[in-house]
Amino acid sequence: MNHSANKKSELSRRNFLNAGLALAGGSFLASVTGVQKVMGQNKGVISSDQPSQNSPSHVSLARRMLGGTLEVSSIGLGVQNMSRTYQTTIPLRSEMHNIIRTAFDNGVTFFDAAEAYGPFEVERILGEAIEPFRDKVVIATKFGWNIDQETGQRLPGLNSKPEHIKLVVEGMLKRLRTDRIDLLYQHRVDPEVPIEDVVGVIKNLIQEGKVLHYGLSEPGLQTVRRAHNEYPVTAIQNEHSLLYHGSDKDVIPLCEELGIGFVPWSPLGVGFLTGAIDDRTRFAQGDIRGGESRFSPENISKNLALVALLQKWGVKKQATPGQISLAWLLAQKPWIVPIPGTTQMAHMQENIGADGIKFTAGEWQQFNNEFEAIQIAGERLPEFVLQLSKVEAPIKR
Repeated sequence: MNHSANKKSELSRRNFLNAGLALAGGSFLASVTGVQKVMGQNKGVISSDQPSQNSPSHVSLARRMLGGTLEVSSIGLGVQNMSRTYQTTIPLRSEMHNIIRTAFDNGVTFFDAAEAYGPFEVERILGEAIEPFRDKVVIATKFGWNIDQETGQRLPGLNSKPEHIKLVVEGMLKRLRTDRIDLLYQHRVDPEVPIEDVVGVIKNLIQEGKVLHYGLSEPGLQTVRRAHNEYPVTAIQNEHSLLYHGSDKDVIPLCEELGIGFVPWSPLGVGFLTGAIDDRTRFAQGDIRGGESRFSPENISKNLALVALLQKWGVKKQATPGQISLAWLLAQKPWIVPIPGTTQMAHMQENIGADGIKFTAGEWQQFNNEFEAIQIAGERLPEFVLQLSKVEAPIKR
């Protein structure tokens, strides 16, 4: 990312915080009073029309259920960039451990990784960090890319062949320093392997105690139904945020029908919804956001209307734009659990503070009316990447 533009956007974010928000230990901590069990089918985080009184002290995150069987913190932590950031820099490993452990100390029990992140290195970082409290957290990770398990070399295409899945899981267990994976996702549907074969090997891994739950990421709808028919799916993980919310139309209703949890990845729109990107931002070579047309110079200026809306509501709710974004996701359904990722301690603390932001029924309607009037310009991903989403697995013969 262009240094001067990045510095300006970071300063803008900091100025916004300093202008109207309480700071604790250098980072904003919105509060939550007590642990709330949210398991119903209605929008359980829409409060009454009376504003709540929030304490500025310690964060105690609510708990939510994925698939009716897996309890996790209401907000998780995505660790994807802890081996290499979007700007292609390498974070300090000890600080990544510190962020993960501090998240746990503040109530986060849900940590999301993948073999493809690194490859392998993010799983190692996560395993090192959580080893002292492994039995108190939920580890989610993903298989499905064609990665040489000896060298880590990325090979062409996808690979969900049953024998490969078994090999991948063995490597995951070692890197994560654990004897089981709490939630194992297929990262993308393999167009050459029937989902029945994929679920079949996962069922065997569950019987062996190496996997406890499974899910799918960016799948086709019929593939979800077929997988769920073989063995209950615990969660679907899709990109979902105020910047891109295509799952509202199909995946989220399907999850509600089948009793499947929903885990939004990129819930802060790869940083856009925090206000850290403006119309003068330019991305460094290698930064994936540079290839997304929604962040082209001509589209960013149009899409900043969404950030302005979040800033306005941030003042109203005494929260940051990013917290408003996460609070909106939490308010959609009680079985939605966002997993914002970061390599900054202050941003992690800010993100989990969103658990304390509640919309009244009137605020929820007003916000959505204003939001629906905004049109987002550009695609969420490059076309060659989009082609890997909503894929239907082949029919088993």
